[in-house]
Amino acid sequence: MEQISQNASNLTHLDSQGQAQMVDVSHKASTVRQAVAAASVRMLSETFATIQAGNAPKGDVLGTASLAGIMAAKQTANLIPLCHPLPLHKVEVQIEPDSQLPGYQITAMVKTKAETGVEMEALTAVSVAALTLYDMAKALEKSISIESIRLVSKSGGKSGDYHQSE
Repeated sequence: MEQISQNASNLTHLDSQGQAQMVDVSHKASTVRQAVAAASVRMLSETFATIQAGNAPKGDVLGTASLAGIMAAKQTANLIPLCHPLPLHKVEVQIEPDSQLPGYQITAMVKTKAETGVEMEALTAVSVAALTLYDMAKALEKSISIESIRLVSKSGGKSGDYHQSE
């Protein structure tokens, strides 16, 4: 038990007994914070061509996936147990074709002015956009692969800025 107490003091989401807790951010100043996350969705060339041509059986694959990502960012605190509900000021989801995969590169940018960051909201947005893309295209191909969900950058807050190394 002493081991948990020593480690717990270094982990903000654990109390002194090692139990999960929501971090108290009430003492922090509201500052502008932004995060960008990305994901890749790989598929067969035939599937990619069908989506690009707008001929998928379920309709607008990319528009639906983009909207799902935006909606997901707004629901992050309901999905991730210790996330704070935040007032999101901007959520942007971009889905770009990548013929080299073949497939799509998904990027989400989330911005707020709050006491804590929006990394989880950006990561949730790209994850759900990728899952929705899969759902919209699974009638064409079951082997679509969601890959490399990652934080690309974040700015604001006590820990400072972060940019993914290439």
